[in-house]
Amino acid sequence: MLETKEPRATIAVRNLEAARQFYEGKVGLTPPHNPDPRMVNYRCGHAWLFVYESENAGTNKATSVTWIVGDDLAETVRALAEKGVAFEQYDIPDAPKEGDVYVFGAIKTAWFKDPDGNIHALVNG
Repeated sequence: MLETKEPRATIAVRNLEAARQFYEGKVGLTPPHNPDPRMVNYRCGHAWLFVYESENAGTNKATSVTWIVGDDLAETVRALAEKGVAFEQYDIPDAPKEGDVYVFGAIKTAWFKDPDGNIHALVNG
């Protein structure tokens, strides 16, 4: 039934203006043409990131959004770090690291949090 439909990543935040500063200023998303004071939709490739205010913001302890960045993973991590994005450090047995990037065989991943604690993963594929 849903196999032909596109899902949308959804992020709850406490303060929409602070979230916009992070997502637009640090992550580099393009601001919408007609922002709504209660929510914002960012076009990201062929998908969307929906950000809205909620009192439940930051309560998810798992990855909220996974970004498929392909071969640009190391460059993306470096560019985000230069903008002040801090990458998470986890104790993952048998997962060697290359800087802030964890290596799981052919899959490489780095994680960061937004100001509300929502976890984002950057993955090479």
